[in-house]
Amino acid sequence: MTNEADITEKLWKGIKSDRTIMLGFADNADDAQPMTALFDGEPGEGPLWIFSSVDVDLVKAIENGGSEGVAQFVYKGHDLFAALRGRLAIRHDPGVIERLWSPFIAAWYKEGKNDPKLRLIRFELDRAHVWLNENSTFAAVKLLLGRDPKQDYKDKTADVRL
Repeated sequence: MTNEADITEKLWKGIKSDRTIMLGFADNADDAQPMTALFDGEPGEGPLWIFSSVDVDLVKAIENGGSEGVAQFVYKGHDLFAALRGRLAIRHDPGVIERLWSPFIAAWYKEGKNDPKLRLIRFELDRAHVWLNENSTFAAVKLLLGRDPKQDYKDKTADVRL
């Protein structure tokens, strides 16, 4: 049996491992775009941080007052799916930039950590709906054996406060 804490831990592990989320606004989620989400510290102990640029539409919208963000996340192998909600803000935090900086991030900014186009998005998560994906082959076998796979699946989803 899976509990909410286990599901939340799997969510953090997945985001830390894969890092790619589809990030957008609650009122216009169809404009979501893939972004790399990073933790400054242990997963689940703070916001997600996303490096971006001043010329990205999402950044422009955040700077113009858009703040309620949504993200979708799919863990490799489709073991976990999540819909995330929270607040988006642009932050200039040299300490966070320094801690999260890497050669992969540097490749996007010609002038390095002080590039005038660099923007750091803070995604402060409020809640998530998470689904664990049980192997569909096992679900089919259970169905053939007369078991309702929905019964086994009911504890594989959680609405969590973050």
